[in-house]
Amino acid sequence: MQTYQRAGHVAYNSDVEPVRNFSELVGYFESGNKPRDKWRIGAEHEKFAFYLDTLRRPAYEGPDGIEAMLKGMQRFGWKPYEENGKVIALLRDGASVTLEPGGQFELSGAPLETIHDICNETGQHLEEVKAVASELGLGFLGVGFSPLWTREETPVMPKGRYKIMRAYMPKKGNLGLDMMLRTCTVQANLDYESEADMVLKFRVSLALQPIATALFANSPFIEGKPSGFLSARANVWTDTDPDRTGMLDFVFQDDFGFERYAKYALDVPMYFVKRDDYIDVSGQDFKAYMKGELPGLPGQLPTMDDWADHLTTLFPEVRLKKYLEMRGADGGPWSRLCALPALWAGLLYDQTSLEAAWDLVKGWTTQDHNSLRAMAAKTGLKGEIAGRPVKAWAMDVLEIAKAGLKRRNRLSGGMVDESGYLGELFEIADSGLTPADRLLEKFNGVWQGDIRKLYEEEAY
Repeated sequence: MQTYQRAGHVAYNSDVEPVRNFSELVGYFESGNKPRDKWRIGAEHEKFAFYLDTLRRPAYEGPDGIEAMLKGMQRFGWKPYEENGKVIALLRDGASVTLEPGGQFELSGAPLETIHDICNETGQHLEEVKAVASELGLGFLGVGFSPLWTREETPVMPKGRYKIMRAYMPKKGNLGLDMMLRTCTVQANLDYESEADMVLKFRVSLALQPIATALFANSPFIEGKPSGFLSARANVWTDTDPDRTGMLDFVFQDDFGFERYAKYALDVPMYFVKRDDYIDVSGQDFKAYMKGELPGLPGQLPTMDDWADHLTTLFPEVRLKKYLEMRGADGGPWSRLCALPALWAGLLYDQTSLEAAWDLVKGWTTQDHNSLRAMAAKTGLKGEIAGRPVKAWAMDVLEIAKAGLKRRNRLSGGMVDESGYLGELFEIADSGLTPADRLLEKFNGVWQGDIRKLYEEEAY
């Protein structure tokens, strides 16, 4: 299986065979089909760096900035990847460390077999980060939205694609720049066996993505004060760019499959084309590109790498590449970084659980899907959907996932299965109080409205 996040690109080769027809684009997704014994799980998480003394987010440059972090990490065997002479990513053993636009530090883990492996990988990474950060006077915080600093106070990383996106985002929504600069997520990536398997997994995971949003809601603050949302990160996605975000109602229609998703992707305006550098084609049409009529590259035809790059600029709650990406959760503490891939592996990698999860949600309407998405961002596990409390739906989902992990029977040390990673989520669902609710309790109580306490208590 390929690494889940491509940290870099090879230089453009004019001899590469161009993509000439729609069926080749569909074939990209078909090439992701894998037999069950080849299925792996990829985990990704982002976190905010901050200076321990001022709590400010570091710029790229400087002796104690993000570049210094990337260089310091190389002592652990990470290999640098450069863009225009600047280190923007690290590569090691199928994993990568990359930068989000505001310097959010991301681990895109290697494709691994078990949640035990993922938790070990995550722990090793955080220990390495902590070792380097402590030398630079930095800390790292796992929440879904930057709790203190404004857009204007947030530094910008020197990556070509982000410059193009920053210019285009305000044309399409009010919160796109917040998405880029001030959000952090935790993500899980999973395989599919066939088109039919992909369809069922997509439908289940898309319907349940707001449940994950609620369970992991961990971003109640904006600029030092309660925002009115338990997941300010999730709310940002509702006003980023309607062309490339949302719940994708067509996924639940009878004609959904690889071809239908490819048609959707073709209709999304482009951001860029990567050659030796990034070429701004924002707002232009991939269909025109396939005819050699792209204004930004007249006479040129796209390559499959161009198609793969374009797919990374789609931001629905679940995203299809050669695998499925679960994109609905806020960043959080170490323990919940392991819980997210456990949740989705339990639901999607055991056939009995997958079918049980579909039975749970197959009666939901389009209005139910969209109402639950909005509700999860604002009120978390509170409220009702389809006649039942959201909390009750969440508990059902967790029980199905737990049973799936037990049937997977992937043991650590020959003794412990993966279901234990769901323990914290069961506590959240049982109480009906999200991590964000707990943070607000502290803010309004023992913290006495002092957001600095968040950095003291919740940092890695």
